Amino acid sequence: MYSNPNIQHLTSNMIYIFCAPSGSGKSTMVKHLLHTYPNQFELSVSCTTRPPRGQEVHGKEYYFISVDEFQERIKNNEFIEYEQVYEGLYYGTLKEEITRIEKAGKQVLFDVDVKGGINLKRLLGERATSIFICPPSIDELRRRLIGRGDTSPEMIEKRIAKAAIEMEDMQHFDCIVTNDTLAHAFEQLDAIVKSNI
Repeated sequence: MYSNPNIQHLTSNMIYIFCAPSGSGKSTMVKHLLHTYPNQFELSVSCTTRPPRGQEVHGKEYYFISVDEFQERIKNNEFIEYEQVYEGLYYGTLKEEITRIEKAGKQVLFDVDVKGGINLKRLLGERATSIFICPPSIDELRRRLIGRGDTSPEMIEKRIAKAAIEMEDMQHFDCIVTNDTLAHAFEQLDAIVKSNI
């Protein structure tokens, strides 16, 4: 994980960082905010050097750029943070993405993995609220992943093992939302947002 310490000028509005183990309902929580407060929030779009998958669209799921362009943007100090997952595969957040959203008068939502969320919170400090979406239990998480019907048993167990590790990092987050039922989780999330207004 590489980060840019020179980001003090980027934002005056609250930024929300969402993280969760796979299957915990993170995307559902983000969609709830975007639907409930359509004029308040916008989801930050990351850059990646991987090709689009399925029906993914440039500028919606990701900004799909070449390795050469990504490396040029690194040299030009254009990223808040970026990560090289392996040779030739980069993911990163452009400073201009936050600026773009804030110029539109909205607050930024990040939907990132746990490691990325911890690093973003470290970089953005008190200007960001980091939120960990937690399943009520590992057993319930396993049940939900099985219920999706689109994941092999081997992959489910890998995700469960990863989730157990990620849940050990909950203490690094400002808020924990337990997704036992959607109604209760939405209630917790709305309370967090209202407390920051």
